[in-house]
Amino acid sequence: MKQLRLKVLAGLFVVAGVLSWGGARLWDSVGTLPSVPIAAPIVLTAIAAVLTATALSIRARLKAQRERRPGAKGVEPLMAARAVVFGQASALVAALVAGMYGGTGVYLLDFLDVPARRDQALYAAFSVLAGLAVIAAALFLERVCRLPEDDDDNRAPAA
Repeated sequence: MKQLRLKVLAGLFVVAGVLSWGGARLWDSVGTLPSVPIAAPIVLTAIAAVLTATALSIRARLKAQRERRPGAKGVEPLMAARAVVFGQASALVAALVAGMYGGTGVYLLDFLDVPARRDQALYAAFSVLAGLAVIAAALFLERVCRLPEDDDDNRAPAA
């Protein structure tokens, strides 16, 4: 399984932001721009909380297992792999969603004198922050579940 790359996540964020900004300009010139839902930052924050709680739980279980505490529950490898895949998928989607709301929020900055648009820009800003929290939690989860490096990788393969 490959690790998440910050360059990929940043690229997704920027591309989604630029496309969203252009789409918001076009949509607003043709009709009314759809509103940013207030549930967007709430859902993203909930996903970040789940990822963080999962990472902390796995980290505590791994520490107890390493210290050979009596009654320590181990971590199933398949469960850890599923958690990492969930974290990676969440980070990729959060980068896209945060970029989308970021682009819309940048467009809405021109209309801060209108109270409804100011609220939409605020919801978009909170969504971007919550998306970044999801990415940070996913990277933390991935780091917790990473296996220690093998020293045998530098050896020549057997003939």
